[in-house]
Amino acid sequence: MSDHKGARLILGALPTDSTLIVDRGYDSNWLQEALAEKDITPCIPPTNSSKVPIAYDKALYRQRHKVENMFAKLKDWRRIATRYDRCAHTFFSAVCIAAAVAFYLS
Repeated sequence: MSDHKGARLILGALPTDSTLIVDRGYDSNWLQEALAEKDITPCIPPTNSSKVPIAYDKALYRQRHKVENMFAKLKDWRRIATRYDRCAHTFFSAVCIAAAVAFYLS
């Protein structure tokens, strides 16, 4: 999901009293306000063109790369990147095996 339309779709499914860490592409006023209404703490760095930069937790945002790197390692597995499995439980099993091997090797 790389646009605000996708963010609007999943906004209702987010749990309250949590923190949302997303990249600077989601820096918009309506999203900040919608997250505040649901008691979700946003961790969104401001874009370079922001007139009024909003403060965010830089130490927490730096941890985001670990999740991004794990997805990159999972995409190295062709079976997972192309999703050959028809059944969700079989696909989930392949993801678990790939994650375990990636964790073991790193």
